[in-house]
Amino acid sequence: MDLSQINPVLLVASLMVAATPLLLAAIGELVVEKAGVLNLGVEGMMIVGAITGFAISVETGSPWLGFLASAIGGALLSLLFVLLTQVALANQVASGLALTLFGLGLSALLGQGYVGIKPPGMAELDIPVLSDLPVVGPILFGHDPILYLGIALTAAVWAVLKYTRVGLILRAVGENHDAAHALGYKVVRIRILAILFGGACAGLGGAYISLIRVPQWTEGMTAGVGWIALALVVFASWKPWRVLLGAYLFGGVTVVQLNLQAAGVAIPVEYLAMSPYIITILMLVILSADKSRAPASLGRIFHASH
Repeated sequence: MDLSQINPVLLVASLMVAATPLLLAAIGELVVEKAGVLNLGVEGMMIVGAITGFAISVETGSPWLGFLASAIGGALLSLLFVLLTQVALANQVASGLALTLFGLGLSALLGQGYVGIKPPGMAELDIPVLSDLPVVGPILFGHDPILYLGIALTAAVWAVLKYTRVGLILRAVGENHDAAHALGYKVVRIRILAILFGGACAGLGGAYISLIRVPQWTEGMTAGVGWIALALVVFASWKPWRVLLGAYLFGGVTVVQLNLQAAGVAIPVEYLAMSPYIITILMLVILSADKSRAPASLGRIFHASH
């Protein structure tokens, strides 16, 4: 065992990369749940975003087009959830699970011809002076643009929910959809837009895994990140900045366990692989006592006739 091999600067920098797909998926799901909808299809939308982004990047040679396609792919798959829950008024939990299973199957089918192919790389941002700073430079200023987009998206969602009329209406729909409907707000339309936004964010998160974090395509490569994102929204008590903190905590655990394996720590690989999920469960247990509560209409079906 040689812990001196672990470089703390690289560890923190790779922690931010590991946290980004989780952050993107979780911040999208937070908006969906704030609107009173529980979409358990995050994993399915992520894996479809991963293959869509990967395929378009490989075919066009542009990772930017790949990320755009992944957002569209995730949003299109979320339309299926819209049809089931907002049009056919099906059960949200069952529909979300079906979406995940469908997404996993669809991605496996679409990705058959892309195994073993390397996608085009995305250039890291090089900020003059700041990127060259010792310690701080590599940690904060040497990443790809999508990582910063995730942080900016978190700030934007927080600001919109806290300070804008749009955020107020979204929260009203999530807290009491009947009262919001009585006030003249289009509950179904608002929820559809929230679901599409969540789908696009999950798609981006999936593409980040296949294009930047692990630049290759393998079947089922999201490996439960979508489920962790769902748990993270609860852990964060539906607060955007807590989502960011939780994503970085989980990213840190993931990166540390990989580094410990590389350093030859005499712990079975299976235990280290389990550690992120165990910590997620522990965090959920600890924070379940939090006084913050879920949106009151979360998971409930809305009938416009009421």
